[in-house]
Amino acid sequence: MKCISKRKKAAALLGVFVIGLTGCTSKEVVLENAYDVCDTSAKYGITENGASQSAEFFARDLVVTEDENLGLEKTTERVAEAAGVFLTSKKEAVYKKNIFEKLYPASTTKILTAYVALKNGNLDDVVTVSANAANQASDSSVCELKEGDKITLRDLLYGLMLRSGNDAAVAIAEHISGSSEEFVVLMNAEAKALGATGSHFVTPNGLHDEEHYSTVYDMYLFMNAAVKNETFLEIIKSSRYTANYTDAAGNPVTKEWDSTNKYLMGTEPMPEGVTVIGGKTGTTGEAKYCLVQYNENTAKEPVISIVLKADSRDNMYLLMSEMLKNFAN
Repeated sequence: MKCISKRKKAAALLGVFVIGLTGCTSKEVVLENAYDVCDTSAKYGITENGASQSAEFFARDLVVTEDENLGLEKTTERVAEAAGVFLTSKKEAVYKKNIFEKLYPASTTKILTAYVALKNGNLDDVVTVSANAANQASDSSVCELKEGDKITLRDLLYGLMLRSGNDAAVAIAEHISGSSEEFVVLMNAEAKALGATGSHFVTPNGLHDEEHYSTVYDMYLFMNAAVKNETFLEIIKSSRYTANYTDAAGNPVTKEWDSTNKYLMGTEPMPEGVTVIGGKTGTTGEAKYCLVQYNENTAKEPVISIVLKADSRDNMYLLMSEMLKNFAN
C-alpha cells in the first residue's frame, strides 16, 4: 500500500450499493451488448433475480454509515488510529474513529481466511501440510505444524483462529485453492461481494505487505458475515482446543492451542455490561495491535467492536473495554 488515506468519504462505500438506485430496467441509456449488472449479479448469486433491484436489497442487513467520528470524547481514543462499535441488529454504528481509513490488519485477516475456507472446504477433509506451509518465520505466530503432518481442515481452522497460526493459514489456502496466491484471489472476490471497498489482501495470514490492507468498516463486514456460520462461532467461542493428528510417519500428535484473546482467557476482565463471544487479535510491527471482536450486550443483542493500530496491547484492551462499556447497550 503506497498511501494510507486518513479519511474516505462514505460516498465511496455507497458506490457498492448504487447498482439498483435507478433500477436495471431504466431505458434512459441504451448500449449495444451492454453488461446487465442485475442479471449478472443474479447469475452469480449476488442478488436474488435479474429484476429491478435497489441498493436497499444489498444493504438491508448492514450498518451503512457516514465517514464522521462519533463518541470519541467518552474513550481514550488517542491510543489507536481507528476503531468502531456496530450494533448489528439495530444497523447502527454507535462509535466511530476513522472507520474508512486503510490500515494494515495483521492477523485479523484470518477472519476472512476462515470465512472463505468454510464456504469452500469440507471440515473433515484431511490436509497434508506442505514444506511451504510449515516453513514460517520462527518469530511469527505458528501452530508448529511440520511437513507431512496430516490434519483435518477443522483442526486447522481452530489453529488459525485460536493460536493464530500462520502455518495453518497457508495450509488452508493450499488445500482450498492449490496455493496462497490463488486463495487470495478468492479472498479479494469475497471481500468485494461483501461490499468491502477499502480492502486488498496479499496473504492468507496477514503478514505485512504494503498492498495488504483493510478498514474498520470492512472488518465489520467480514465478521458480520462470518458469525452467520455456526462452525465459525463455535471456533471463536473456544478459549482452548486440543488437536489430534498424525505426523509424516503416521505417529499420533496432540497439540493444545489457547486463544490469543485475553477476555476469553480470563486475563482481562470482561467489559461492563457485555459478554465477549470471541474474535481475532492481530499484531505486526507496522499494524501495531489490532482486535476484531463479536460480543453480546445485556439484551443479548450482537455487537461487533474493532480496534486497529493501537499503540500497545494493554491500550488496545483499554480502548476496547471503554468502547463496549459506553456504547454496547
